[in-house]
Amino acid sequence: MNPILIAAVAAFVGAGIAIAIYITIRTLILKGRRDEILTKAELEGENIKKEKIFQAKEKYLQLKSEHEKMVNEKNAQLKDAENRIRQKENNLNQQNGELQKRLREADSMKQSLNAQKENLDRKAEEYDRLIAQVNKQVESLAGLSAQDAKNILMDNMKAEARSEAQAYINDTMDEARLNAAREAKRIVINTIQRTATEAAIENAVTTFPIENDEIKGRIIGREGRNIRALEAATGVEIVVDDTPDAILISGFDPVRREVARLALHQLVIDGRIHPARIEEVVAKVQKQLEEEILETGKRTCIDLGVHGLSMELVRLIGRMKYRSSYGQNLLQHSREVANLAAIMASELGLNPKIAKRAGLLHDIGKVSDQDPELPHALLGMKIAELNKEKPEICNAIGAHHEEIEMTSIISPIVMVADAISGARPGARREVVESYIKRLKGMEDLAASYPGVTKSYAIQAGRELRVIVGAEEVSDEQAVTLSSDIALKIQNEMTYPGQVKVTVIRETRSVAYAK
Repeated sequence: MNPILIAAVAAFVGAGIAIAIYITIRTLILKGRRDEILTKAELEGENIKKEKIFQAKEKYLQLKSEHEKMVNEKNAQLKDAENRIRQKENNLNQQNGELQKRLREADSMKQSLNAQKENLDRKAEEYDRLIAQVNKQVESLAGLSAQDAKNILMDNMKAEARSEAQAYINDTMDEARLNAAREAKRIVINTIQRTATEAAIENAVTTFPIENDEIKGRIIGREGRNIRALEAATGVEIVVDDTPDAILISGFDPVRREVARLALHQLVIDGRIHPARIEEVVAKVQKQLEEEILETGKRTCIDLGVHGLSMELVRLIGRMKYRSSYGQNLLQHSREVANLAAIMASELGLNPKIAKRAGLLHDIGKVSDQDPELPHALLGMKIAELNKEKPEICNAIGAHHEEIEMTSIISPIVMVADAISGARPGARREVVESYIKRLKGMEDLAASYPGVTKSYAIQAGRELRVIVGAEEVSDEQAVTLSSDIALKIQNEMTYPGQVKVTVIRETRSVAYAK
């Protein structure tokens, strides 16, 4: 054979044997590793299994403990609820027993009442029988039937009841007048004065004259900027309408209106009108006006000889110059009251300086911005107390409208002086023609009632005296007549304050000696 071929075959066979041996060895090695890995995996799995079982047991024990705790709490709550229910049941049983006892008592009382009712029914029947017998005896003795006697008795009772009713009405009206009339009138008048009346145009509006529409346009400014700036700075409302050569300044505070008027006057004279300039001028005018108010207060105190007032009171006195009361300048009114009170105090032998001081300060509550809900008299008293005024002066201020009790002899003097200053003709803004017309209207209204012989309006129309004929009008009718006239005046006429209606009935007997 060819030795090369033999060598090749031998090499091939040797290679096959080598490969077979390698594969066998490789297989044995892999089998050993696999067994090792499987053994290791089995050990790890067993450890994991034991760990999970342990965790599961711990979780189970924890849940079991929580469940037992919850069960115990529930059991405790159920036990408490059971105890409460048992206690309520005991209470209900006790109440039921008491209720049964009361029902038994009620039944016994009902039986007793039924017995009393039957007894009363028997007595009522006996009473009716006796009344019938008495009526028959009375009819036979008096010669009148029961119906005739009843009619006579009813007529007498009607007359007596009418008299008693009229007396009750008189007492009620007197009490109402004492307690309500003065206070009601004061509240209504003050409310109207502070808000709006027929004279609101005089109390709430100031007219500022201008030369032409060009100045009006400059005051308005581009898109109304100047007007808005002026309104924001002064706190008033500027009304620019078709009124020729005039601009209206509207506001209930006269001091603010005066600031706006003076500021407009300076701006128009200066010619520079823009928001920044407006704020500057308004601030300057406010400062000047405050100085003028203080100076007016000081000058008033010097003129009247009132010294030692605090600066706050002096400032309030100066503000009175720009305030009106029913058309009457408040500063002038206060000066009049001060002088009148001083004169009356001198005539009575009292201290005129204290009276003058109280008269000057009696209306300071009207010019204060504090506590607007208080009546001005009480507010003025409060301000005077804060400024260390004497108790008699504070009482005179607070009592001049009888809103508190008068504790000083000066108080009625100030009240009377205030009434005199406000009641005199011409004191409050009213033309003579309308004043006379109002008085004549009151007199004619009273004269339109039957039985009225004469009527007089006195005290500047604050009192109406009506004289009636004694033969035509009784005392009871006189009371009714005064109420009717007062109600008609209230509904049909316009007047300041209140009107007192006095009906006078008198009987005169005249004889002549010849």
